[in-house]
Amino acid sequence: MEQILGQLIGGIAGGAGGGKIVKGSDMGGLGNMIAGALGGLGGGQILGGLLNSGAADAAAATGGMDIGALASNLVGGGVTGMILQIVVGIVLKKMRG
Repeated sequence: MEQILGQLIGGIAGGAGGGKIVKGSDMGGLGNMIAGALGGLGGGQILGGLLNSGAADAAAATGGMDIGALASNLVGGGVTGMILQIVVGIVLKKMRG
């Protein structure tokens, strides 16, 4: 559960940042956050599957929380959320003319 929350929060922050960094991709505050959250969750799941070392599973099994895994989910979600927001924003701007 902590992984998903970390990815969503990171994705929301990344989407909001992406809309401000790349002016041609801004979809408004809510649009940026939704695209970022979806990108953060999807990308975080993919990255987590590719890079999973088992540390988060071990921490969950013992009832603890791995701060490194949480930070990784926040950063991974933020980066992938920003990427998806920028791509979707640019595509929508091109389609609208």
